[in-house]
Amino acid sequence: MQTQTMLHPRIFYGWFVVAAAFAVTFVGFGCAYTFSAFLEPLQREFGASRGSTSLVFSLAGFLYFALGVVSGPLADRFGSRPLAVIGMLLTAVGLAAASRAQSLVQVDLAYGLGIGLGVGAAYVPAIGAVQRWFVRQRGFASGLAVAGIGLGNLVMPLLASWLIGAFGWRSAYVVLAAIALTLGGGLALLIENDPGDRGLAPDGDAPAGGRGSRISGGVAVGDAIRSRRFIGLYVSCLICSFGAFVPFVHLVPYAKDHGVEAGTAVLLLGLIGVGSTAGRFFLGGLADRLGRERALLMVLIGMALATLIWVVSTTARSLAVFAFIYGVFYGGWVAVLPSVVMDYFGGRNVSGIIGVLYTSVAFGTLIGPTATGFAYDASHSYVLAILLSAAASLVAAAIVGAACVRR
Repeated sequence: MQTQTMLHPRIFYGWFVVAAAFAVTFVGFGCAYTFSAFLEPLQREFGASRGSTSLVFSLAGFLYFALGVVSGPLADRFGSRPLAVIGMLLTAVGLAAASRAQSLVQVDLAYGLGIGLGVGAAYVPAIGAVQRWFVRQRGFASGLAVAGIGLGNLVMPLLASWLIGAFGWRSAYVVLAAIALTLGGGLALLIENDPGDRGLAPDGDAPAGGRGSRISGGVAVGDAIRSRRFIGLYVSCLICSFGAFVPFVHLVPYAKDHGVEAGTAVLLLGLIGVGSTAGRFFLGGLADRLGRERALLMVLIGMALATLIWVVSTTARSLAVFAFIYGVFYGGWVAVLPSVVMDYFGGRNVSGIIGVLYTSVAFGTLIGPTATGFAYDASHSYVLAILLSAAASLVAAAIVGAACVRR
């Protein structure tokens, strides 16, 4: 079959949609994952405990995953672009407001609501749009799109740490707000919902009869969420998420507790980003060849095994090994999951279905990092929380294997 690139020398527009989604995830999650760099400055500024300060991240995480249940269906109906642009604007406003906070409660409201509502409005619509533009390369394209999360996790915490050291945490938030407004908001304008709107077919294939292929087939949201496979995915994501985001909040303070200097500790968070980016590229493409549902099972087991490395790591070198390996499998999980949803339920309501699915991640994100922080305040140890995180990923893998994977 001829492809569009053979008929026309231009780049298939689906890759511009991927680039826009990459920018949205880079900015949105990059700003969210800078929180570990802000944890100690906020503790010092407001005299707060580690558990109560961790709540800021958990609130934002809960909102940006939970809001997909609203933004996803809206994107299916009205298009992904306006939701993504509004999300980036909300992110910028929240960061700017956090720079003016006079109490931890005000940081909770500004950062938590700004990042939470902003990323929540943009993430699911952007990722849902990418799924419609590809079939054969769906896993790879999805991996590229969410690689922005991994690269953002590498670049943005390092940038935030430098800004905090040079100008203070308030000025750091102002700079991040400017990045969200210009880079995130600007590139979000490239997002389009459907290749048929441009007279194109998925993957850059020649349109049948010279006309674009609109994505019309797919399961209704209500039917999808009652299916065995969706329920299995939902419960799996819920359980996995209790531990999946703990390293993003607590790895830096854990490393400092074990004598790792502050600059190196922040680099460990960046290594999760490096591994995550590699995992999204490599495992997303590998999933297209091995089968995306089996790849999902593989990455969940990998996350569990990687987390066990953390529990025995006390030096910068061993923590670096953990951070990279964990990042690879975490990145694979984030890349493969939306593609599995598209494979199971089709494209007509994919954003809405992903949005409902991600409410499970919202509850796990709200509870896991915060509970870990309070557990540390009580015991001055992370060991139990890390072991429970590993167990959660194993249980999640068992659920996927039982409820979803074809035999």
